[in-house]
Amino acid sequence: MLASDLDGTLLHSDGTVSPRSRAALRAAVDAGLLVAFVTGRPPRWLDEIAEATEHLGVAVAANGAVLYDLATEQIIASHPLSPDALATLTADLRAAYPEVQFAVEYGESFGAEPGYVHDWAINPIADRQGRPIAPPVVADLATIISRPGVKLLAKDHGADVDEFLASADILLAGRATVTHSSSFGLLEIAAPGVTKASGLAELAASHGILPDEVAAIGDMPNDVPMLQWAGASYAVANAHPAALAAADKVLGTNDDDAVAVLIETLLAS
Repeated sequence: MLASDLDGTLLHSDGTVSPRSRAALRAAVDAGLLVAFVTGRPPRWLDEIAEATEHLGVAVAANGAVLYDLATEQIIASHPLSPDALATLTADLRAAYPEVQFAVEYGESFGAEPGYVHDWAINPIADRQGRPIAPPVVADLATIISRPGVKLLAKDHGADVDEFLASADILLAGRATVTHSSSFGLLEIAAPGVTKASGLAELAASHGILPDEVAAIGDMPNDVPMLQWAGASYAVANAHPAALAAADKVLGTNDDDAVAVLIETLLAS
């Protein structure tokens, strides 16, 4: 199996997928490799990846909380935080960080507090079938946490994201998995034990694939569990220090088509 992160890893810095990467992905599939995208993105932001890469399969989404079939556009497994857990986590975080604002990824939709400032588009215009995607819910905290969520987002723009992660991880220890994939104060929080590694392990096990039969590549702290779990792990040269430290080897940058280089190397060996 080849497991690849998307943003900052497979995708170029401008969000595009190169012809070389598309060709490499096709070659990997043709050679019998199971190719899995493993990403922090929610399912609604994966249809455009399927189109850009021309690759269909099951993706590990929302940092391992969701398995999403790119071909059928269906969630096939989900590991959410319960409303009770969301209530406790948000209360503790707000007590410790009064400026924090919250949003919740539900799997197929999104909800946020009015003060949560979006740093990118929340929804594509439509799915691959041209069906419109429901607009995000904007409501008070009690409303947005009243249903299960696959990912709680906690944003404090004034915080250093690495320091924010370290302190929140201590605060929520054992009650949630905390990570980040941003350059600003945005934390991504999942149910205990839910990581890219757990999602990838779930997918691999369904195909009878062992960890030492997996090569994984990524660039951010949310990739670290996956890189530690996989038998062979790689970081792109533009990666966060945590990912660089977790990887067995460092390749070129995402803009140098590091994933394509990795695939070409694996297929040639």
